[in-house]
Formats: sequence, structure tokens, C-alpha cells
Amino acid sequence: MYKYDQYDQQMVDTRVAEFRDQVRRRLGGQLTEEQFRPLRLQNGLYLQLHAYMLRVAVPYGTLNSAQMTALGDIADKYDRGYGHFTTRQNIQYNWIKLEETPDILADLAAIEMHAIQTSGNCIRNISSDQFAGAAADEVVDPRPYAELLRQWSSFHPEFLVLPRKFKFAVIASETDRAAMKLHDIGIKMVKNAAGEVGAQFYVGGGMGRTPMIAPMIREFVPLDQLITYAEACLRVYNRYGRRDNKYKARIKILVHELGKEEYTRQVEEEFAHLLGQDIEPPIAELERIKTHFTDPAFEVGAPDDLDLTDPDFRLWVERNCHTHKQPGYSVATVSLKPVGGIPGDASADQIRLMAQLAKDYSLDELRVTHAQNIVFPHVRKADLYTVWKALDEAELSTANLDTVGDIIACPGLDYCSLANARSIPLAQKISQAFGSAEKQSELGELKLKISGCINACGHHHAGHIGVLGVDRKGVENYQLLLGGSEGADTSLGQITGRGFDEDGVVEAIETATQVYLSNKQGEERFLDTYRRIGMAPFKEAIYG
Repeated sequence: MYKYDQYDQQMVDTRVAEFRDQVRRRLGGQLTEEQFRPLRLQNGLYLQLHAYMLRVAVPYGTLNSAQMTALGDIADKYDRGYGHFTTRQNIQYNWIKLEETPDILADLAAIEMHAIQTSGNCIRNISSDQFAGAAADEVVDPRPYAELLRQWSSFHPEFLVLPRKFKFAVIASETDRAAMKLHDIGIKMVKNAAGEVGAQFYVGGGMGRTPMIAPMIREFVPLDQLITYAEACLRVYNRYGRRDNKYKARIKILVHELGKEEYTRQVEEEFAHLLGQDIEPPIAELERIKTHFTDPAFEVGAPDDLDLTDPDFRLWVERNCHTHKQPGYSVATVSLKPVGGIPGDASADQIRLMAQLAKDYSLDELRVTHAQNIVFPHVRKADLYTVWKALDEAELSTANLDTVGDIIACPGLDYCSLANARSIPLAQKISQAFGSAEKQSELGELKLKISGCINACGHHHAGHIGVLGVDRKGVENYQLLLGGSEGADTSLGQITGRGFDEDGVVEAIETATQVYLSNKQGEERFLDTYRRIGMAPFKEAIYG
């Protein structure tokens, strides 16, 4: 994984010192809250309903054990003993004291982490495939390209005050594990007919108030033009993006209103201009970055068989483990979705335990997923049972990956000042209703996502079943959506009809699953059956 050089460290240390002075002036009354707000947001500090929340960047979701341990220690020292892993592969702390934030940022800087550009109208944390560097189906490891984009976008003077926040995702597999087409810019690393690696650009995706799927605007960008093309895409947006209406300020609106062809034409024109400006980092810099992402020291000839006589372990392997590119190894996902738990939450002790297990059994690497789980990317199959036992003792062995129990949910009205409804209690109630292994096995792959407001931090548009919290004359209400998907077959969920109260939406979800089971053919997933039979049978059963 990438290690800071002297410039990285100096930038982060300088920002900590700068923010320490800003906090001192705010506490001393020299800065009003209005003056302080843009300064704290530049450092990932939000003012929520009950306290400050700090969002820490985890670039492309990659951590080492020392960083993960420190995240657990921060949860104990500065929060209430918990951290919340988010859908941007970050971690949030929800009970932060303003006067302690500079110390938190200093602790982060000591482990090569920060909270810069996790808020504000700038380029946010760049996300990627959580199986990067381990996946058997990837063309290349996408993380060096994500890191190059991170370095280009950090403190980029032209893009620090964009019309709206901006999100990148980088993948390198046909299987999209990062919801790439639902980003402002999605980049897929590919090979052309000559076997050369390049980038395929998708621009104008997003969720929120107006969900859209990004169209592909260029099939192949050579590696020595990657940053130049990204800059061209941003420049056109920065030039014409709406600043008079925040609801129409995203690049998806610009691409939609101009049309894919006209937006692409303008990008290509800007790209041609920029090629003459020689702004691309030297290819040697990309090669330098790649040296940080070479394969770890895999054990050659590691045993490739597993003893699956323990039925609970067998279920966990079947659901939570994936094929690794190296024989004798497996990719293991730790679900942060225990039955009745808060999706994405982990205690300080659990965070430190996962750090220790990664150090001992995953070649010192962990990954945060956009589904709010944690991945051990490089576990010897011979060590899987030991890892599972340790996770089981810490209540981290739930075998529910990609099932109805693996719920994505935003913090909702329990924390967020933007939310209209609570997400956490609803997620807990659904989890309890569908928590049995038998029920989850019967339903198979079924991705359920909950957002507490239209901003869609819970990705409800992309759920096979999605739930959106709305305010109905001062009362929390929930709309049900069906048919969304975040993968290569990206689709947007459609609202079934009128909303429900909390108990009513749980009943409606139960009814929708019964319609699926009654109509399923062969090995169809919920999504496959929905796409085949359409909304009508579901709507009739739900509303009568």
C-alpha cells in the first residue's frame, strides 16, 4: 500500500497546525460559526444534531494494521468507543468535541491519515474495488491509478470550490464492486486490442435527488493522458455547472442537459487544448506509485483445501469468502451487520481485533467496502478457520454477505441534521425479521439499502430493495423502491407507491420477498425475477 513521502507528510502536518489555530480562534470568539464553517468542513468536521462528527479519509479503502489500531484508539479516546464505516470507504466518529479535533488530526497524521476533502464542494475520497490486488478477475490493480488521482486532486487549486461535491471510483474488473457507474466520474481500467492498459471513462452518474447512471464518454484513454482527460472532464463541469441551484449543481445534471454527445465534444476540445499544456505527471511518477502496490509475499504452494466439517464455518466461507488470484489464499469479508446491529458500526475493541487479525493473517492489509464491511484481502486458506473463530468470539462472524441481512444504511435522523427519518432502527428491525440463516438462504442474493433522506447516503436507488425516509407532514414515512442494482448491470430502483410507517415498510418488504419466491424460476435472484415480471405483481400484493 502507498506510503507517504516527505511532501505528503508535510502537507498533512501543515494542515493540522493550520486547523489547530482556526479552532483556537473559534473557541476564543475571534471566528463566528459562519466564518468557521467552511474551515471545519475543509477538514471533514460536520456539526450534526447532537455533536460534531469527524469523517476520516481512507483512500480507496486500504488500511494497514497500525492505521486500523489507531482508528480503534481514536474511538476510545475521543468518541464513545465506536466508529462508523461509511459508503465512501471512510470512517466517521459521531461524538466529537471541537476542542479535541486538532489532536485527533495530529494522531491521524502520525499514521499517514487525514480528514482533508472528506467534505465540501471538492473532489472527495476516491473509492475503488475492495478486492483490488487480490481479485482473480482484475485486469490490473486499480489502486495505483486511484492514488495518482488522489495526489492530483488533493489541494488542486482549480477544483477546491466546485459547483458541488465530486466523487470518483476506479475499478479494473468486469465485476463492478464499487458502484462505478453511480459516481460523478467512474473509471474502468481496461486493455485495448494491442494489450495496452488504459482507462474507460464514465461521466455523469450519481444518486441523490435526481439519480442517473453515468454513460461511457470515452472507450480508451492512454495511461500517459489519464490525468489530462480527468482534468478536461472537471474543467467543463467547473465552467458550466450550476452554482445558482445546489439541487442542479452536480455533473450528472450538466451531462443530462447538454446531452452526452455535446458534453463529450466539449471535453474532447478541452482535452486537446490541455495536451498542449503539458500538465500530465511524468509516467515515472505512476511507475513510482506502482512500486507501493506490488504483490505481498504470498506463500508459494500454500494448501488449497479447507476442512468444512463445522457447518457454521462452512456457511461463513460460502457467503463471506471469495476466490483469490493466488492459490492457497482467500479474500475474507467481515460483516459489520450482526442481527439487530447498527450497519457499519464497530466498537473500538472490534476495530483493534480486526487490525491484529490483519497483521497476523492478512499480510498486514485491510479494506473498507462501500457496503460498510471490512475485508481481509490475503488470508491463507489454512488460517481461515482460526480467523473465523476469533471473529466469532468478537461477534463479527455473521455470514450474511450480499443477503437481505447485509443492509447498507446511513446514520439517518439519529445523527444527521439533513435526515427526514431514522435509518438505524428500521435497519435493526429488518435485520431481526430476516436474520435467520434459513431465511437468508431461501432468499439468496438480495441487496437492501436504506437512506434517511433524498441525499441517498444509503444508496437506496441501487438496492434490489431500497427504502427512502421522507417527512410526511412532520411524521417519518418510508417509500419502498424495487429493482435497483449497483453492479455492471446498473439500474435505478422504482418507487412502488405510497409510503409506509416503520412497521408497515417491514411488512411490505416481507410481501415483496414472498412475491419473489412465488414467481422465481430456477436460480433467479430477486433482481432477476423483478426484471422478468415487472413491478405490477409486487405492487398488487403490497397495496392490494
